[in-house]
Amino acid sequence: RVDAGTSRNAGSDKQTYYKLTLSGGDPDSVRDMAETLFSGGAVDGDVALAEAACSTQAFLHLCELGVPFPRNRYGEYIGYKTDHDPRRRATSVGPYTSKSMVEHLQKAVEAKGIETFEFCRVVDVLVHDGQVIGLLVLNRRAEPGTDQPRFTVFRTPNIVYATGGPAGMYANSVYPNGQWGASGAPLRAGAKGKNLTEWQFGLASLTPRWNVSGTYMQVLPRFVSTNPDGSDEREFLSEAIPDYGRQLSLVFLKGYQWPFDIRKARDGSSLIDLLVYRETVLRGRYVYLDFRTNPMRAELDADALDPEARDYLDKAGALFGTPIERLRHMNEPAYQFYLDKNPGVDLEKEMLRVDVCAQHNNGGLTIDRWWRSNIEGLFPCGEVDGGHGVYRPGGSALNEGQVAALRAATWISAHRASLPLTDDAEFAEFAAPVVGHAFDLLAGACDRAAESGAENVGDYLDDVRQLMSAKAGPVRNVDDVRAARDTVGGWLDEYDRTVSASAKSRRSIDRVFLVRDILTSAYTYLGAMAEYAEHANNTSRGSVLWTDPNGKLPVKGFGQDADTPIDLDDRFKFTLDGGRLDGETQETTFVSAAAGAADGAGAAGADDAGRAGEGGSIACAWRLVRPIPEDDDFFENVWRDYRETGNVD
Repeated sequence: RVDAGTSRNAGSDKQTYYKLTLSGGDPDSVRDMAETLFSGGAVDGDVALAEAACSTQAFLHLCELGVPFPRNRYGEYIGYKTDHDPRRRATSVGPYTSKSMVEHLQKAVEAKGIETFEFCRVVDVLVHDGQVIGLLVLNRRAEPGTDQPRFTVFRTPNIVYATGGPAGMYANSVYPNGQWGASGAPLRAGAKGKNLTEWQFGLASLTPRWNVSGTYMQVLPRFVSTNPDGSDEREFLSEAIPDYGRQLSLVFLKGYQWPFDIRKARDGSSLIDLLVYRETVLRGRYVYLDFRTNPMRAELDADALDPEARDYLDKAGALFGTPIERLRHMNEPAYQFYLDKNPGVDLEKEMLRVDVCAQHNNGGLTIDRWWRSNIEGLFPCGEVDGGHGVYRPGGSALNEGQVAALRAATWISAHRASLPLTDDAEFAEFAAPVVGHAFDLLAGACDRAAESGAENVGDYLDDVRQLMSAKAGPVRNVDDVRAARDTVGGWLDEYDRTVSASAKSRRSIDRVFLVRDILTSAYTYLGAMAEYAEHANNTSRGSVLWTDPNGKLPVKGFGQDADTPIDLDDRFKFTLDGGRLDGETQETTFVSAAAGAADGAGAAGADDAGRAGEGGSIACAWRLVRPIPEDDDFFENVWRDYRETGNVD
């Protein structure tokens, strides 16, 4: 749907757009910004350079379309420093920055009279001889029992694939409802994945789904957990961080150190995430933020806070009252946001349920500096691509998506705009097996439901998402990941024989292909994770704690307790990788069991028994990252090449 997706329906306390500095006297350059992006680890330098170089053009294009990024009286687009940012490159239009971007971009598309197709579920990317020839989609609005076409096939040599991250893999997710992703189709077609292991996780509310970053943490709410029925309420952070000042100071830091970061898990703010994870995933309890009451004591003791927290709240005039009083004083819109949602949450009267949720996939499909996949004609753009590394500056995802579109469009215009379509007979020959397999998969699912009187697509969806959150979230154990990989691989192998869906339900029919896509993605990602743990010897980086039996537990981290381990079980022992693999990147391929039996998308074919199958195996390889290029920037040479080729090569 045009009105669905993460960009239109997600945000944060102050959603950030990251670009080259365009204000003030602080020095900055394209090279400096590229170095910042490259320093995130496992990043290709040519992609980082392109992202930095095109950031200004992409940003100003949005400004020209009407996105109201703030500027001062002299016309400078002012900025602020965000996470992993050594400059002041960040800017924002508030909590709905990406929503504003999408709305203005949509108006531009509509003004050009470009036709759009809504309610389409990607089924397969059609590929022949390593070249895109088309796309198969399910028409999600086709009414059961009518002659409305169930599928549509687009014949095209170019696909700009901007389907977002594979959000549907996780149950604990801050992605908006309706954002599932569609990474499975290109993976089945042979597109390589890159840095699939690298996710961002962070604290978020569950209803509605929203990051509880920024002011929500800086006003120092009380963290409580209960049994699912609401009984046995307690402030669980005090079990591990009994020191009042230390506990509140770490909560404060979560405001702008929002993503879980293993480097801050030993004695820093990411301890909060681990303690929430223990309550929800391991103990099966519910965790809430309570803004009605101060944590641990009836009154706020400002003198006990670290200077950073105390000084910030002092400057904000917020060293008083309860968390909700501080929130409404500092950021009234943050309070109104939850009040205005459906269903609304009045933070003055009720607690807000939260968990550690998947928020962004830094990895994705492999790209080069023109955002080309290893499949010719496939251009992954945005979160679905693997442009980021282990760490990234806050807001860089919004910029990367805009730059990706610009670079892909430039390449297509220069090299692929005049490519002829595959002729009718040849296209039918290669598309027919893929389309036929989709019909067979759906017909089999509907027949099984009719025979048994029950469907299982919902069960499949729930099971894979719960498994991923439990075994492939911010805390991972290599044995658990291997077992989860094998479980999901088994589900995928048997899927075409066991899936059942009601022929009378559009939702059920849609989920036949949604679940297949999610199972393919989850299996590939789990395969990448298991191989990563072996390659990295269970060392931890980024947003993941990999259990290392020889590692150390987090510590209470204050005064006499600075070296005292917190009472956590051994799955929380870890060893930092120290940037050992920053110069390498992992690439992952889903190898279809049916590969070679049918061309097309690689989804249709036969195994040794002659049966069409969905399963496969995972192959991983490591390579050195591409360095930031040192191109000749002598003007006359660049100008000459630009006149001759446009420098699109």
